[in-house]
Amino acid sequence: MDKQNWNPGTLLGLSGQYWKTCTLHAAVKLDIFTTIGDGAMTGKKIAEKIGTDVDAVDRLLNALAALGLLEKKVDTFLNTDAAGRFLRKDSKAYLGFMILHHHHLVESWFNLDQAVLTGKPVRTRSSFNDESVREAFLMGMFNMAMLQAPPLVEAFDLSAYGNLLDMGGGPGTYAIHFCLQNPQLKAVVYDLPTTQPFAEKTISQFGLSDRISFEAGDYVTEPMHGQYDVVWMSHVLHGEGPAVCQSMIKKAAAMLESGGMLLLHDFILDDTRDGPLFPTLFSMNMLLGTPEGRAYTEQEFVHMMKQAGLSDIQRSPYCGPTESGILTGKKIT
Repeated sequence: MDKQNWNPGTLLGLSGQYWKTCTLHAAVKLDIFTTIGDGAMTGKKIAEKIGTDVDAVDRLLNALAALGLLEKKVDTFLNTDAAGRFLRKDSKAYLGFMILHHHHLVESWFNLDQAVLTGKPVRTRSSFNDESVREAFLMGMFNMAMLQAPPLVEAFDLSAYGNLLDMGGGPGTYAIHFCLQNPQLKAVVYDLPTTQPFAEKTISQFGLSDRISFEAGDYVTEPMHGQYDVVWMSHVLHGEGPAVCQSMIKKAAAMLESGGMLLLHDFILDDTRDGPLFPTLFSMNMLLGTPEGRAYTEQEFVHMMKQAGLSDIQRSPYCGPTESGILTGKKIT
């Protein structure tokens, strides 16, 4: 069923949407918004500061003003409130790393037809060896989680629980906020060894080193041990195929104490698979970058959780800014 009134104008607008995307990406990559800062600056001055062609940067600045990200006064440019908050590196709400991560994905998206023809990814892990690519991904995920975590943790009452496992938790953003919300809670962040320095630094910055520890390992290939009241799995399943997802959920369930709860956070498709929009697009992103990754339906996740021995499986009312959802399941033995 059509979800928009499609006509030549809307179709061509969608087709050319990447012009706006690339304008934003270029501005973030060149650090235009941080360069302007709190004041007003001419295109010539900006060009001098970032080492670009004056005429070219002037065109970029005018396009950013047309988009509403800059304000133009005579021949100077100022950041709008939104640009100052989200696009300056010195802002705590900076989204630039996530935008740069999107920028690094663009090349593979231009080859989506090839991925569909072959059923194989066109983006390789070798690109992750590039320091700037890796930083954009890790910091982008961290910044997004920092925005999502505070309202998310308020949606769940963990006051009766004592210890939590953040499985594939990266820098521990969610473990941190669950512990901030629940003073009695202790947590373990489980992820690859390369993540440990970043995680421990982040945990320390929040003053939670006495309540949150890091355990290094690979949840796909290695056995996992320990007993927990709560296991939190956030965006770790969509990168894997169904068999690996089932194995991961079984590992999580096996570590739950009787009465413990699994919280599964991911982009969840409708059972008809034709919505919500972002999860359908994200599933293609997984086609581009992974051998078997995909977005899963609620029905598929529920089946996996039941196969792992969980019961009382429910869909939380929570809906994230990118249409992510959360399923909960209990271990009752």
